[in-house]
Amino acid sequence: MAVLFITHDMGVVAEIADEVAVMHRGRLVEHGPVEDVFLAPQAAYSRMLIQSVLRLEEPAPQRAHRAERLEAAPVLLKVEGLTKVFAPRKGLFRRGGEAVQAVAGVQLDLREGETLGIVGESGSGKTTLGRCILRILEPEGGSILLRRRDGAVTEVRGLDRAGLRHAHREMRMIFQDPYGSLNPRMTVGEVVGEPLLVNGLLSGEALRRRVGELLEMVGLPAAAAERYPHAFSGGQRQRISIARAVALNPKLIVADEATSALDVSIRAQVLDLLLDMQERLGLSFLFISHDIGVVRYFCDRMAVMYRGRIVETGPTERVCSAPEHGYTRALLSAVPSADPRRRGLGRRSRYRDG
Repeated sequence: MAVLFITHDMGVVAEIADEVAVMHRGRLVEHGPVEDVFLAPQAAYSRMLIQSVLRLEEPAPQRAHRAERLEAAPVLLKVEGLTKVFAPRKGLFRRGGEAVQAVAGVQLDLREGETLGIVGESGSGKTTLGRCILRILEPEGGSILLRRRDGAVTEVRGLDRAGLRHAHREMRMIFQDPYGSLNPRMTVGEVVGEPLLVNGLLSGEALRRRVGELLEMVGLPAAAAERYPHAFSGGQRQRISIARAVALNPKLIVADEATSALDVSIRAQVLDLLLDMQERLGLSFLFISHDIGVVRYFCDRMAVMYRGRIVETGPTERVCSAPEHGYTRALLSAVPSADPRRRGLGRRSRYRDG
């Protein structure tokens, strides 16, 4: 049986395809056996795609020599015993069932200026954990301690609505889907400026100037403020989302699969943008992803989630090169390589509880 497999994931192509066709702007720019295309690409666009994938197999240059500095940095976020349970849905057309413990006693800490990657398969609780920390979802137990800009430590779980609104100036989120997270009825200027306007920080001409500065910070022209989101590509829309996230000058960004919907070449550009902004603005990231390649490139430390629990945590290079938990080994064994000569189908590891 012949299969036509359409994807932007070059690692998957290298892992399973016999032949590969590369398209750019509606045209076929290269076609041939997978080893020929990956090891000796002829088209400039093919070379750019493959180089983008290979970049993500190594730590970002911006992360070099950061470990010692981060070790001395104060803890920005400390989560202890965080728990979230989803009750079974009941109704006329809904079956009952058992309650689901999506987050089960999670403990983690994040230092100022650090990036912590949260990895795991779909359903492991990654996104629920991020939303509980921001209290988009209300956890049932545990504590969330945030070091504020003035040095005071706040228990986020104990905040009322007004207190949480102030805390959200220092904790922001970048969502996965750059198409669905922007209101299509608002101009880009309105989207980016909304947090500043709602919090009563800027208005009028001062707001317009600040929006222009934010757009230029993420690599877009200030004139883009007059256009609507549909006029931009996926990568540009995610840049708009990033500009909105940093508008209030936060200390913590929760990025939930922020690059998974982007093409591989755009993914690398957005990651480099986030790294540059981290240094410029002193940001800390809680970076949620199923893509271990992206986490290896972007994150200083990583935590592995399985069925609502963190089963392993440590420096990214150590966890990726010498995993201690069986589930981590299983995850890493499933990561496809961009080199078709290293297909790992025969070296897969499976994890079973107990």
